[in-house]
Amino acid sequence: MTDAFSALAGNLEAIAGQGLYRSRRVTESPQGIHLQIDGRKVLNFCSNDYLGLANHPSVVQAFKAGADRYGVGCGSAHLICGHSAAHHALEEELAAFTGRDRALLFSTGYMANMGVISALIGRSDTVFEDRLNHASLLDGGLLSGARFNRYAHGDVSHLNAKLETAQGRKLIVTDGVFSMDGDLAPLQSLSETAKNHDAWLMVDDAHGLGVIGEQGRGIVDYYGLGQDDVPILIGTLGKAFGTFGAFVAGSDVLIETLIQKARTYIYTTALPAAAAEATRASLKIVVAESWRRDKLEMLSERFRQGAQQLGLQLMPSSSAIQPVLIGDSQRAVDISNALLNEGLLVSAIRPPTVPQGSARLRVTFSAQHEEQHVDRLLAALDNLHP
Repeated sequence: MTDAFSALAGNLEAIAGQGLYRSRRVTESPQGIHLQIDGRKVLNFCSNDYLGLANHPSVVQAFKAGADRYGVGCGSAHLICGHSAAHHALEEELAAFTGRDRALLFSTGYMANMGVISALIGRSDTVFEDRLNHASLLDGGLLSGARFNRYAHGDVSHLNAKLETAQGRKLIVTDGVFSMDGDLAPLQSLSETAKNHDAWLMVDDAHGLGVIGEQGRGIVDYYGLGQDDVPILIGTLGKAFGTFGAFVAGSDVLIETLIQKARTYIYTTALPAAAAEATRASLKIVVAESWRRDKLEMLSERFRQGAQQLGLQLMPSSSAIQPVLIGDSQRAVDISNALLNEGLLVSAIRPPTVPQGSARLRVTFSAQHEEQHVDRLLAALDNLHP
């Protein structure tokens, strides 16, 4: 055992030497654009709390009321005794919100993606994944046992060629809004291709739901598509909704299949009912307060214009995710640390999260930010010349 852990220590040293070592910072305040981290106050530009709902008074109050009614833990899995009235009501409301027959709650987005893919396909089937898909989608495809194919990012022609020789059931899997690049999947073309090849299309809209589309209904709505066009929709609740958990939305047959076969649904404790009640409150805000999306779009565009004037290398993103490409991993870390010294929290994203040579600063905005916050970040980046 001693020798084995010595080898692990050597691996850690190698990771550090490549500028890829990861470490945690301790947050001592509620989520928001201002955080207290490691004893200091910082302006936060790396959260996925796009609409600023993680500490919204109505959402917090709903969580507290849910805890008063249901307690803290659910005690068991949904299929035993953990499926509360709060869970059930939220599923019905999410189904209506996404325009689908039904929705099914999962404890995390990672578990939703793993569970759905493995429930739908197996060894005799084929899965096709965008090269820049989130790790949970890639892991779900690999662990399903199906033949695993990756197509070039957003390249429907490349996907189409691969589909020509596919065997068994065919599942196309893509992010809706790509979390590290901020660009959108070519969903209309993907839907047409899936139909032409009798394949299923699964979209993880973790970074789109709540943020884009009419009333925040996500990328499927943004492109004017429906359940028949995109039969499998994944959403997470810990980003724009500001709470916790995830869901799958689709047809009655899909949801019943997942209840029977998705191991990450069957064999885990249900998320707290209080979290479900908090999400019901945040969902009402998402639908009603379109100004949050309008402001988010304005702030993102202000940053893009300012960054372009400074000569910063941006990526083709129209979303609230605005990566600044650096390239070298250690350089990205150094700039992130320098920004932190200026009271600005911006994450350095490095391989293996992104491809080699494409380390970046992942700048994200919230509806809580103001124009002066954007200008402060731009001024700091100008001084650092990333």
